[in-house]
Amino acid sequence: MKKIEIPSAGSYDKLKIVECEDLTPKAGEVVIDVKGIGINYADVCIRLGVYESAKKYVGWPITPGFETAGVIKEVGEGVTKWQVGQEVVAFSFFNGYASQVCVPETQILNVPPQFSLMQAAGFPAVFFTAFHALYHHVVLRPNSKILVHSAAGGVGTALTQLAKMAGHKVVGVIGSSHKREYLEQFGPDKIIDKSKEDLWKEAEAFSPEGYDIICDANGYTTMLDSYKHLKPAGKLLVYGAHSMLSKKGGRLNYLKAGIGLLKTPKFNPFDLISNNKGVIGFNLSFLFGEQDLILDCVSKLEEIFKSGKIKPIPITEIPFEEVAKAHQFIESGNSVGKIVLKI
Repeated sequence: MKKIEIPSAGSYDKLKIVECEDLTPKAGEVVIDVKGIGINYADVCIRLGVYESAKKYVGWPITPGFETAGVIKEVGEGVTKWQVGQEVVAFSFFNGYASQVCVPETQILNVPPQFSLMQAAGFPAVFFTAFHALYHHVVLRPNSKILVHSAAGGVGTALTQLAKMAGHKVVGVIGSSHKREYLEQFGPDKIIDKSKEDLWKEAEAFSPEGYDIICDANGYTTMLDSYKHLKPAGKLLVYGAHSMLSKKGGRLNYLKAGIGLLKTPKFNPFDLISNNKGVIGFNLSFLFGEQDLILDCVSKLEEIFKSGKIKPIPITEIPFEEVAKAHQFIESGNSVGKIVLKI
């Protein structure tokens, strides 16, 4: 088998393709011949050396990647649900950038009937993130108003679809005009193009009383204003800080990151009490030790996909050998939907 290994923090040249022995499953595990690999912004953070769970649990060298789709090659002792030859989707604790992955059987899902195999490779991480955000961290009251930053990205698209499916009002924020047509197909109630419009003026016009939920992975550039635009009892969900990192060059700009860190707002618990608002941060990669939450994500998402109410997220396919191109594209902020490496 082959995999992409990162020996140390750095730019695109650190993405090395290496050959290694085929994988063998232990009891309760499944080996999959991978056909497609979903790319996530977290993979960029891993390469740059700023992803906390990668530093804490793996170190260097590391093979990034949280989601794959392919065909089952071998099953371990005790596995009865899955059979050799089945097309499946898997999510993994790193190690996804490879021609084979070995995962516990509980981390495998059927390919949704409306998805191609390559489209399926791009759904676990973003839909798990979106589901975990909306159903494990907050209580969504009927007809909640939800503002989603970066709504044309993978997680943003998943959040928009899950929220609309549940009957809520969704405002999707985009940073470039070419993303509007893409986002329209998922039915948000309003799209704000912050490259042409005043983001918060438009947000206030749609919901003068504020928002029940605001989903923000931008970081310091929008975080404080997001908090200010919550209703009483509203929740700010934070799961990234993309604005602290560069959009080109492939390296960590320490000055930019440092300035971003200094500008990141600090929330005083007493202010949260007085304002009756909440700020919730999470990182999906720390969820792997919480089997009850993982199993809930798996079972509920399978039900949702079987309903046929979720559309596949459009993908951009890039050959496995051109992984650097995939990282450049997602870093640029110009991509929409999902990027998938094809083997």
